[in-house]
Amino acid sequence: MKLNKLLHFLFAFTLLLGIVSCSNDNNDEQEVFYGNGFLIANEGTFGKPEGDVTFVSADLNLKQDNIFSLNNGGAKLGDVLQMIAFKGENAYLLLNNSNRIQIVNRFNFKAAGEIKAELNVPRYMAFANNNIYVTNDKYLGDKFVSIYKASDFSFIKKITFTDAAERIVEAGNNIFVQNASFGFGNKITYINTSTNDIQSTITLPNGNINKIISNNQNVYAIAAGTTDSYIYQISSTGSITKTTTLTGIANGTNLEISNGKFYFSSGKNVYAMDMTATTAPTSPLFTVANSVDNFSALYGFSVINDKIFTSDSNGFTQASKIVVYSTSGTIIRSFTAGIGSNSVYAN
Repeated sequence: MKLNKLLHFLFAFTLLLGIVSCSNDNNDEQEVFYGNGFLIANEGTFGKPEGDVTFVSADLNLKQDNIFSLNNGGAKLGDVLQMIAFKGENAYLLLNNSNRIQIVNRFNFKAAGEIKAELNVPRYMAFANNNIYVTNDKYLGDKFVSIYKASDFSFIKKITFTDAAERIVEAGNNIFVQNASFGFGNKITYINTSTNDIQSTITLPNGNINKIISNNQNVYAIAAGTTDSYIYQISSTGSITKTTTLTGIANGTNLEISNGKFYFSSGKNVYAMDMTATTAPTSPLFTVANSVDNFSALYGFSVINDKIFTSDSNGFTQASKIVVYSTSGTIIRSFTAGIGSNSVYAN
């Protein structure tokens, strides 16, 4: 065997060992490149510092659990990893019950800083106009957006709300806050990032908001009713520009957009429809398998690069089951991740 082929073989073998033997405590010094794959946010058990991240290669063949702990000397990430956000070479890991945002290099997962000031049960975060915007929503307590400089993570100000401060997205360099949680509420707040003040409040005419997302400089909200659900398109200046009625589909949630299609769920059913369609689908793309309870069955739902990732959290008593489907509804792969897997991100 020629020397260069031997070296390539040894390199690939070393990388394989570093990923597949993820449960081996002796591997925490094995550096792996985490780009060109997927990151899975695992909440862990509430009240315990079990939150961490699972890495899966782009072809879904290789997996490594607990990559923060593995690459930071066994350190615990924290309690309830709510979400992951990205800016430049950094990944921002938002810890809901630890009141902290851990910043890491997204490619090697080495710690690179943290934000702790003015956080009180943080929920979600977004970037706009060189600032970081974080929603905070304490049960029966304060609800606000805390704003930081992206350059040095210093605190700028907070914007308080009387309604919920849940999901937050950027569109057209403006910020939109979902003032609805747990299926209650129909308002979205538009924040002008030039002044960091509230510009307006958007009230949706029907349904309660379950999720807002951003796509192609628009905001999309899925709102659930008892008989029908609705998908609203909202411009980057805060106007409702289109309403799609999901006739006969109650309690729509888990909205995602990929390649010109809406993907969403109702109960254990997952649906797909063209964004230009005027008629709701009459049958689901697929139905997820039974779980220990209905809440767990679709705890996580993400659509990335023509792959649909679903997470069954198994009642938060054991590892989550991740099932990956094609956009035609065929199962591609299934594997386990951490406790309470809630989202998958392209890295």
